[in-house]
Amino acid sequence: MTDSQKHIIGLVIYPGMTALDIVGPQQVFSALPNVQIHRIWKTLDPIETDDGMVILPDTTFDHCPPLDVLCVGGGLKQMAIIDDPEILGFLRRQGSTAKFITSVCGGSMFLAKAGLLQGYRAATHWMMREHLAALGVEVGTERVVIDRNRMTGGGVTAGIDFGLVVAKALCGEEAAKIAQLLMEYNPAPPFDAGSPEKAGPDLVNKATSYAMGTLGLQVE
Repeated sequence: MTDSQKHIIGLVIYPGMTALDIVGPQQVFSALPNVQIHRIWKTLDPIETDDGMVILPDTTFDHCPPLDVLCVGGGLKQMAIIDDPEILGFLRRQGSTAKFITSVCGGSMFLAKAGLLQGYRAATHWMMREHLAALGVEVGTERVVIDRNRMTGGGVTAGIDFGLVVAKALCGEEAAKIAQLLMEYNPAPPFDAGSPEKAGPDLVNKATSYAMGTLGLQVE
């Protein structure tokens, strides 16, 4: 692909998704030159995310052009549709030709269900690691895992790091750095509790109980 050609990026969205899984990467991608971004679902009806935000698709599965980057995120309600044949069929079709097959957070579960992660390492949200491993995927704990043309991000906020990695692959390091600067992505979190390894077992148990009880996430 030459610099004058557009990089076509497809972000699969669905009811019950986590908004930041897709909004984070989109913010990065929107700062890149020569990109066209599609937000894709079965219909053009509004999508309500797991935190109540509403996002509008602009492309349907049936009308989506061939993608250079195929991306799907996770969500607290994703297990309700994880085996949806229309979603998995779309991922398989686009995954057969996409330059990069990617995910953020629990989106790797969709890729695995579609058979797109067999023989690959991938990242996911820490609550989903055992589920992803059960599908035969080698699970990495890095913020972003790159295995050939599979690029997968860890949980939620890792989508920004993931977006910058994809940006470098598409447009070069300088373009990715400019996108980072425009976003003023200079993280300095007030707490060092952003991973289960750092948070410790007490916070992990409380966070898991909150997700399972309050938000309905099915985690064993």
